[in-house]
Amino acid sequence: MPMTDTAETVISAFDNVPDFAKGMVRDLRVRWALEEIGRDYAVQNLDAFKPKPEGYRDWQPYGQVPAFAAGDMRLFESGAILLYLGEQDERLLPRDPDIRWSAITWTIAALNSVEPSLMQIVNLDFFLAGQPWAREARPAMLELARARLESTEKALGEREWFAGPFTIADIMMTSVLRNVNHTDLLDGFPALAAFKARGEARPAFQRALADQMAGYREPV
Repeated sequence: MPMTDTAETVISAFDNVPDFAKGMVRDLRVRWALEEIGRDYAVQNLDAFKPKPEGYRDWQPYGQVPAFAAGDMRLFESGAILLYLGEQDERLLPRDPDIRWSAITWTIAALNSVEPSLMQIVNLDFFLAGQPWAREARPAMLELARARLESTEKALGEREWFAGPFTIADIMMTSVLRNVNHTDLLDGFPALAAFKARGEARPAFQRALADQMAGYREPV
C-alpha cells in the first residue's frame, strides 16, 4: 500500500469533516493518482474546524487541502498536483503529444467548465441549505449543470476515457462528477454515469478511497 509514514512524498488532508463530505475531499484525487503509479506517500492530517498549524499557509495559502510536498517541490491545488505527477510518470500523462495535450485540456475542462456548475448544487444542498432563497435558486443551477453535462457527454461519445488511454483527465473528471453523488443528476447522462462507474471501479481508486475514509477520526 503506497500510504506510509516514512515516505518522502507528503500530502495534507483533513481528519474530520461533515458526513456529507467524507469520501469527497480533494486530497482523494491526489491519493488516487499516487495509487495508480504505486508511489508511496505520507499524510499530514489537519483539523478542518480549527486554525491551521503555524506555517501551513506558507504551503497552502488558502488553508485548504490538499497540499503536496516531495523533496524541495511544494505544491497546492489538486489540478496542479495531478499535472506534476503526470510529468513524473507517463502512466498518468502519456508522452505522445496528441494524447498528452488532450489529457491536459480535459483536466482543465473538468476543473473550469464542469466543476463550478456542479459545486453550485453542492453549495445549495449543503452549505446554503438554510437560506430561504436556496430552494428557489436550485432549478436554475440544475439547468446550468445539465447543460454542462450534456456537452461533456457529447464530447466523450463512445470512448472509454477522455484522452484515449486512462490519464489524469479521467481522475479529475471522475472526481468532479462525484460531487453530485447525492443527487440523481447523472441519471440523465448514461455515458457519463458509466464513465464515472469505470473510474470508481479501478483498484487504485478503491484503495485511495479506503485510505481517506480510514483517516477520519470519530467526533469527540
